Amino acid sequence: MLLRSGAVSNESDATVPLSKTSEVRYRRVVVEVEEGDDRGKRATSSGEELVIGTAPGNDLVLTDASVSRHHASITARGDGFVLRDLGSMNGTHVGGFRVEVAYLKDGASLRIGKSKLRFRRLDEEITEPLSPDARFGPLLGRSEAMRRLFAVLPRIAASDSTVLLEGETGTGKGLFALAIHEASPRAAGPFVVIDCASIPPSLVEGELFGHIKGAFTGAEVSRPGAFEAAAGGTVFLDEIGELPLDVQPKLLRALEERRVKRIGAQAPVALDVRVVAATNRDLRAEVNRGSFRADLFYRLAIVRLRVPPLRQRRQDLDLLIRHFFEQFSPEQPLPPAMLVEELSRQEFPGNVRELRSAIERAVLLDGADLETTGVGTPPELAGPAAHFDASESFRAAKERVVERWERDYLTDLLAHAGGNVSKAARMARMDRNHLRELLRRHGLGG
Repeated sequence: MLLRSGAVSNESDATVPLSKTSEVRYRRVVVEVEEGDDRGKRATSSGEELVIGTAPGNDLVLTDASVSRHHASITARGDGFVLRDLGSMNGTHVGGFRVEVAYLKDGASLRIGKSKLRFRRLDEEITEPLSPDARFGPLLGRSEAMRRLFAVLPRIAASDSTVLLEGETGTGKGLFALAIHEASPRAAGPFVVIDCASIPPSLVEGELFGHIKGAFTGAEVSRPGAFEAAAGGTVFLDEIGELPLDVQPKLLRALEERRVKRIGAQAPVALDVRVVAATNRDLRAEVNRGSFRADLFYRLAIVRLRVPPLRQRRQDLDLLIRHFFEQFSPEQPLPPAMLVEELSRQEFPGNVRELRSAIERAVLLDGADLETTGVGTPPELAGPAAHFDASESFRAAKERVVERWERDYLTDLLAHAGGNVSKAARMARMDRNHLRELLRRHGLGG
C-alpha cells in the first residue's frame, strides 16, 4: 500500500479470519471531530468503508468549508484500516504530513481542512455473508473478495436499480455487468454496450440518444441510440467517467425521467431499460475536481460495487489460469504445471485482462512445448539479443529479452498506428490505459 508520508502503525486485525467460510467480519470504527466547526460530531461505520465530507450521503457529514464534498475514506481490510484522500482540495494530514494513502492505528489523529478528527477501533463487528459458490454466471472466484460479491449479486440482479461498478482497468467490470444482466428478469432482452472512452465527444449524445433524419449534415436516416436499442434489456455505460461534462445533464435527465429525446426530435421516447455503469476512476474525486456532476454521481451510485483487483484475489489465480488455458487450448484442457507456477509468481498490474493475455500469448507462441520454452517468450528471440550469461538466472534472462522484444513491438505498433494510441490499442487488441502504461515504462510516450 502506497504511503506518501506520515506513516502510521499497521493494525492487522481489521478483518477477522473465520474457521467457517460462510461469512466475513469487519471491526467497526468510529471517527469523532475533536476540533473545528463540527466538534463533537461522530460517525460509526456500518460497512467496510466510512466516508467523510460535506456532501449528503457521506457517513460523517461536516460543515467545515475547507473540507471537500467527498474528502477522505477509511476502509477496513485484511491488512489494516486504510485512510485514503479522495482528491480533496486541502488534503488529508496524519502526524503533520499530507498523505494520499495511510494505514491508521487505533487512536490516530487526522486533520482534514480545519477539522481535527480522532479515529478509534471498536470491539463491535460487522458481519457480511460469503457465497458458498465459486462462480456467478460467467464470473469465477473462490476468494473472499469475490464470494462477498457473489453473495449480493443475485439480489442486485433481481432488482431494476442502477448499478455503478468501480475498479481498476482490466478487473472485469464488463463481465460483472453481463453477469448482472444475465441473472436479471431482463435477461431475454438486449445487452447494449457503450464505451464512453472510445466515442468522440461530438458523437456521444447521438450514440446514447439517437437522432432523426436530417438532424445534422450526414444524418440521412433516423437512428435509435443505445437507450432505445436496449429496450427491455440493459444498457452498459463503460468508462462513464470519460463522459463529456456537457452531456452529463442530459444523461441525468434521461435517468430521472426515464425518457430520451433523439437529436432533432420534438417528442421524447419512453425508456424501458436497466442501466449499469462502470468506471476505473473514483468518481468522488472527479466530483471534487469538477469534472463529474455530483447529482449524476448520486443517481448512478444507487448500488455501488467495487470489483477487486487481482492482487486482492490471489487465491483465484489457479482457477483463472486453468479457465483461460482451457479456452485457448481446448485440446489440452489442463495447463502444464510449470506454466501455472510461473504465472502464479508474476504480478499483473493489468489485472485479469493481463493474465488472460499472458495465457493466450503463451498458448499461441509456445505451442505444445510450453514447459521448456517459458511463458509467452517468442521463439524468435533466441538470437543474439538473448545471449547466454551463466551468472544470470533464467527469469532475469527471460525478462531482459522480453523487455527488449516488448519495446521493439511497441515501437513498431506506434509507427503502424501513426502515433495514435487509441488506434494502436485497437490493433493490438489491448486496453488503452494498459498500453499507455507500457509506453511510459519503455519511455515511448503515450
